[in-house]
Amino acid sequence: MTLNWLFYMAAFATSFAVSLLATPYAKKLAYKLKAIDYPKSRGLHNEPMPLIGGLAIVVGFFATLLLMAPFITNFISKQFFGFIIGGIIIVALGVLDDIYDLSAKLKLLVQIIVALIVVYTGTRIDVIMWPFWQYLKPFSAPITVIWIIGLINAVNLIDGVDGLAAGVTSIASLCLAVLCAFSGSELAVILTATLAGSCLGFLPRNFSPAEIYMGDTGSTFLGYVLAVSSCLGVYKSYAILSIVISVLAIALPILDTLFAMIRRAIHHKPIMGADRGHLHHRLIDSGYSHKQAVMILYGLSFISGITAILIAVKDFRATIVVFVFFLILLLMLYVYSLRTHNKQ
Repeated sequence: MTLNWLFYMAAFATSFAVSLLATPYAKKLAYKLKAIDYPKSRGLHNEPMPLIGGLAIVVGFFATLLLMAPFITNFISKQFFGFIIGGIIIVALGVLDDIYDLSAKLKLLVQIIVALIVVYTGTRIDVIMWPFWQYLKPFSAPITVIWIIGLINAVNLIDGVDGLAAGVTSIASLCLAVLCAFSGSELAVILTATLAGSCLGFLPRNFSPAEIYMGDTGSTFLGYVLAVSSCLGVYKSYAILSIVISVLAIALPILDTLFAMIRRAIHHKPIMGADRGHLHHRLIDSGYSHKQAVMILYGLSFISGITAILIAVKDFRATIVVFVFFLILLLMLYVYSLRTHNKQ
């Protein structure tokens, strides 16, 4: 067990170092490819910013997997092959979108194809393990596809403030790494620990005031890795609680996306459209600085992740206390930001 944890820490440290060193080169490449994010009415920056910084995260992630490959038990497997192919396609899609601003329909189509590749190479949410849910077995594939696509877009949608997506994903990845370690899924722990290191290596140049954005290249890749890792690790061990644990570990992007979809539906706006109604926008519009808003959301992510871990270790009394605190805090933030927004 000690050797395993040393191995996981080595993966984290390696991906951190590679991502940290690769970020300046990603910035230079962004200018060469003209992958630039210009100021928008709903944006939070006043000058052009280089995109595709997510390439630094991707390089840190895959370089570490390549170095660790000889020591990963399930490295040569159909599941891992499907994960790699899907990841390459998602990154390519992100780069093209950051340069050419692709249509939402095209991006969704490619995401569906990627999710299908992952599913049909053996990675699925195992609903047969859930009590009384054995009748959902035929729907295991579509449920997994929806989960992967949903999380890809959830992380993409919270990437609206300097350092938010990278920091939240780091916290979520570390929580998932702990949960996957409990389940005994070595591959899932490696993936999540490596992702956390890559995100933290990118964060110094992405935290407010940011020098570079990760773009869709990074945000969609982060959501993809989180989604597949949870299927490989958490969903394989905790039966019906697995869905609760996974959702809690990455609750912030999921809940913020759900609130956004409900809000847009109520106001008869495109569900997948863009606006300034996300929680991070509301906090900043309420008077918080970029850094303060991000730190508040980091705290929420940490609390929800700890709640997931407490459920996994079956400390239900502590789980209830922490979870109720999380819901109250989240609700208070939304109500406060909504009131302030309406007064403006």
